[in-house]
Amino acid sequence: MSDPDSDPDPDTAADGEATAHGDEESAVTLGAGWGDRRTVAKTALAFLVAVVLVYLLGAVVGWDRTVSRLRTAQLEWVAAACVSTLLCLVAWGKTWHVVLRAIGVTVPFRKLIVTFFAATFANYVTPMGQAGGEPFIAYVLARDTEATFEQSLASVVTADLVRLLPFFTAGGLGLGYLLFTAQLAGPIERFAVLLAALAVGLPAIAVVGWRFRERLRDLVVRALAPVARRTDRLSLESVRDRITRLYGSLEVIADSPRVVVTAIAFAYVGWVLFAIPLYFAGLALGTPVSALLVCFLVPASVIAGSTPLPGGLAAIEGTLVALLTALTALATADALAVVAIYRLASYWLVIVVGGIAALWVIRRV
Repeated sequence: MSDPDSDPDPDTAADGEATAHGDEESAVTLGAGWGDRRTVAKTALAFLVAVVLVYLLGAVVGWDRTVSRLRTAQLEWVAAACVSTLLCLVAWGKTWHVVLRAIGVTVPFRKLIVTFFAATFANYVTPMGQAGGEPFIAYVLARDTEATFEQSLASVVTADLVRLLPFFTAGGLGLGYLLFTAQLAGPIERFAVLLAALAVGLPAIAVVGWRFRERLRDLVVRALAPVARRTDRLSLESVRDRITRLYGSLEVIADSPRVVVTAIAFAYVGWVLFAIPLYFAGLALGTPVSALLVCFLVPASVIAGSTPLPGGLAAIEGTLVALLTALTALATADALAVVAIYRLASYWLVIVVGGIAALWVIRRV
């Protein structure tokens, strides 16, 4: 005869089973939503618009002159730019790997890096980038390991925040170089001011958000209350519980200073490898671009790429061409050729390699 005290409470067991089922169902919905027909159609339309804009940029600059310059490119520097981009993703993947170990999630790095390439592909092809890739990578990790979705998302969010640090410091270094060596025109000055504002504003927002995280959680729950009243598919208690678990995972990471320092080190290595392809692109065409100028150009282009177009396509190309011609002695055709090589290495290569990884990951899960 079994001891009543040792038997699980039927109501508690049922609640736990329902919660687990709800979490699994939410994750499946999220993963399926990333690849549903509506999302694919929006992505395809965004790509079409971006490609047309890139073509128009080339038409204004002159495709014939640009292609002529590209034919003179030294392939060893183009290859170096491509290798640098791939190594950058490996370093940033290691940042994520370090953060995951801090919350007790063990996954082989060779497996994790494939997932990270797939997530980067999702970021690069989805309009408004991070909104598509980060939930996808958390979903995949939760399916692949014993980690909960909240643990996975916490690791992704932390790794993203860590990678922002070198973005701001390098941008500040490049901005200082420009202020001391060049007379900034109106549009470029606005970019510089925006970069400086982000360097101060985003970390401040993150600190304030963390300091008042309980109020932020309550604000999110109140904002979702009208939706929850209209559908049974959203539970406010489930939302509150998920946010609480997310905070718990973030607190574990924050209480591991050695982990944070190691992650930051890999983030800086990754950022150097992320930016240097632009320098290599200039060398490939015999038109070197100052390394300090690259420190300004790459963050500025990332800011400009925060558009509804996938991977900042067209926006980044246009911004870099404008900045290169304004801040250097390059002709517009030369600038577009440099940018074309840079984007080949930093964007299109990732689309191809990341796309292969994404197909493998989707098949795996």
